[in-house]
Parts: sequence; structure tokens; C-alpha cells
Amino acid sequence: MILRVASFFIFFVTSLQSFEQQKIVTLDYFFNNEYKKNVNGVEERFHYIWEDKSINGYSIWGDIFNRKGVITKKLETAPTKEALSKTDIYMIVDPDTWKETLHPNYMNADYAKVISDWVKQGGVLVMLTNDSVNAELHQFNQLAEIFGIRFTDTVRNSVTKDITVGRIIVPEENEIFKKTKVLYLKGISTITLRKPAKALLSDRGDIIMAISKYGKGTVFAVGDPWIYNEYIVNDRLTAEYQNGIAAEEFTDWLIKQIPKH
Repeated sequence: MILRVASFFIFFVTSLQSFEQQKIVTLDYFFNNEYKKNVNGVEERFHYIWEDKSINGYSIWGDIFNRKGVITKKLETAPTKEALSKTDIYMIVDPDTWKETLHPNYMNADYAKVISDWVKQGGVLVMLTNDSVNAELHQFNQLAEIFGIRFTDTVRNSVTKDITVGRIIVPEENEIFKKTKVLYLKGISTITLRKPAKALLSDRGDIIMAISKYGKGTVFAVGDPWIYNEYIVNDRLTAEYQNGIAAEEFTDWLIKQIPKH
């Protein structure tokens, strides 16, 4: 009887520790808030969200997080201290312009302070924007510039028919991409930096990806929504392009940035 009680107690404690250690990634649905009519004429949310299994969604990336034991959540309201306290990773993708939604939610100084304070305490922030034609960058830079990062109006890799325009070679000894050698990115906003930010990936003199350490936290930035479904399942891409491998490596790296408590 004593042995059974002891075994149950050990199982309970182990399960509790496992639950407490489970990490959470939250995808923003506030700054990115796009809708379209479905086949039944009903407005539904789409574009860079977990639920969207079309080429426009992040369902594949969400599955990667889940497979690695990370819970995927969404934040449909403005970021607050309380809301961000419930996540380890917070991702903002393709902030809307007035062309994309009737009532865009723009970054402002108050939101930027809430988010940067959360990062300083150990949060992992991922900023995946877009080119300046398809994303609101000027006000969003109120947040990015806190970490020494600025998204520019310069557009790189404007792919039309020739997919090789989107080809970017990963240099040896990259901090994140160890196995990935060739990436595909199109319609990128380039980045300029100041301390504490540093370039993670550059191509032909342009900074494509950047990292910044801020307090106890970490920030990653690229001027492209990047590894949404289209970048992984696109039939136009040959085996040379390794965005699927990159998604795995990037996800592993993000998880490792979460401080151990």
C-alpha cells in the first residue's frame, strides 16, 4: 500500500512539473486582423494564422511547435502585461495597413512599452513583417527601434515568375541555421541596425534577418512573413530550397531562448 502511494505521488509530481514546464507560443491576431468571404459568403479570418491550412496560413508551423511540446495560442486583443505574462514566445506578423482591413490596429508607444517590458523580463519576441506595400512599417518601427532594429521601405526579392530571385544562401556557422543551406524569401523589407541588434543573415549587402538581446529576453526580426505554408509546400520550389528544414531549426532556436526558471 505504501509503495503504491509513493508511486502515485512520484507520478503526480512528475506530471505537475511537466505541465509547469510546458512552453507557450502566442500568435498576434490584433495587429494582423484580415478577413475574407468564404465560399458561403461569410466573412472569416485568414492570412498568417494557426487555423489557416491554405498556403496563406501557419498551420504547418503550428504543428511543428506542437510536435516539440509547445502549446500554440492566439491573442486577438491588444497586448497587455497580463496577456503577455501567459506566454513565452510572442509573434507579430504582417501588421495591417488600411488597405488590408477596415479598422487596422497600429503599433503605438503604449503597446511598444508593454511588449518591450515583457521582453526585458525574459520574453521571446518574433517580428515577421512584410514589404512596405503590404505591411504597416512606419508605426510598427516604434517597437522595433527599441531593440535597435528598423524595417525599411527598400524591397528585396520581388519574385514574379523566376523563383531564383528569392534564393538566399545561408553562410557557414550561422547561429540558427546549421543544416539549412538555401532559403527562399520573397518581397522582403530590408533591415537597418544599431546596438544591441546584430545581423543574423545578410545577402548582397542587405540585412535580411536580425537578432537583439534586450534585458533577459530575445528578439528576432525578418521583413517577411516567411515560413507560412506557401514557403514549405509550394510546388514551384525545388528541393534546393530548404524552408522546411529551416522552420525546424528556427523553432528549436526559439524554444532555447526561453529563460530557464
